[in-house]
Amino acid sequence: MGRGDWSRRRFVGALAGTATVTVLSSCDDAGPEAARSPRSVAPEAGPSTATTAPSPTPSGPRPLALGTYTSVEDGGTGIAFATYDTATGEVTRGGTLTGVGDPSYLALHPDGRTLYAVNEREKGAVTAVRLSDREVLGSRSTGGGAPCHLSVHPGGRWLLSANYGDGSVAVHPLDASGAIGERADLVTHSTPEPGPGQEGPHAHQFVTSPDGRHLLAVDLGTDTVYTYRLDERTGRLTQVAQAHTRPGAGPRHLTFHPGGRYAYLANEVDNTVAVCAYDADTGRLTIGGAQSTGTGSGTSYPAQFAVTPDGRYAYLANRGHNSLTRYAVEADGARLRLLDTVPVAGDFPRQIALSPDGTLLFAANQRSGTVSVFRVDTGSGRLRLAGRPFASPVAVCALPL
Repeated sequence: MGRGDWSRRRFVGALAGTATVTVLSSCDDAGPEAARSPRSVAPEAGPSTATTAPSPTPSGPRPLALGTYTSVEDGGTGIAFATYDTATGEVTRGGTLTGVGDPSYLALHPDGRTLYAVNEREKGAVTAVRLSDREVLGSRSTGGGAPCHLSVHPGGRWLLSANYGDGSVAVHPLDASGAIGERADLVTHSTPEPGPGQEGPHAHQFVTSPDGRHLLAVDLGTDTVYTYRLDERTGRLTQVAQAHTRPGAGPRHLTFHPGGRYAYLANEVDNTVAVCAYDADTGRLTIGGAQSTGTGSGTSYPAQFAVTPDGRYAYLANRGHNSLTRYAVEADGARLRLLDTVPVAGDFPRQIALSPDGTLLFAANQRSGTVSVFRVDTGSGRLRLAGRPFASPVAVCALPL
């Protein structure tokens, strides 16, 4: 892994300076130090109606997990825990689980009992935490450097992680307790050649398609989204397709529409987004043309999309421009129409997430060390800031549970 590439991944915030419609036609094992076991250019259409309904609004305070970097100046000390009010969005500070190194991205097991964190260090690892008592269940090497994303396969038996440093993706088994087993597979992206300005592959995300049939790995360094099949008996991966962005786009993060046929790709390097069509039979992704982020000509790095549970609106976090772009989702997910951008009330929104019921949006602002919370108008999709942002050192992930 080139240290320059890793540094860019972690500290791109320090390097940063302070609409159209496209219709798709053809997207050290660093665990715990002591591990225990614009305007539309096409005719306007109404928002899409998805088949997935929002989750019922839970009552009372809900937990919020916060990721950070622990090895940087003024960083955090581990995974922070807080609560949020489902009606007002107010965040209340809780405790911190120390001893988990650089937990920069978090994911929840489908059964809700175990939290997983990457340990984004040169010798990367993944760590499991039992939520009932915040007991660390152990960590395992990812076999690569600077893991920056992880997710749990819907069946709950496999943990998927992406190593940014060397462009590899890993699969680990999970036992009945949620603990992580020895790595079952590791695949490095060797083709195509790195894109313009890149020294090598940089896997940025590894996620399961909504139908559960394929895994998709987004690689910023090779301008490619790779599709794999997972052998659910052995955990081994077989590549079945590649989808290529335009050279130099630098794809970072893919978010599926609830209908499962389309997904939205955030391209970090060229500050664009794209609508992608997904073929469930083959796993093939078809990436549409580049669209505007609404941030103008200044320096900005799109981070990721979040899509409302009803599939009617999509939001994009823009680092540098320090805004959230709101899109109307049209044509059953096949089209994004840019509506507006709103200030994020923080500096460098690294990650965003919606509450399970879709009524709140959380933005983790890396450079300002804050988490902004917005109320989501379920009719119009408009965002309204819910009070003063919550202070959290080097906030790089906010996961409402």
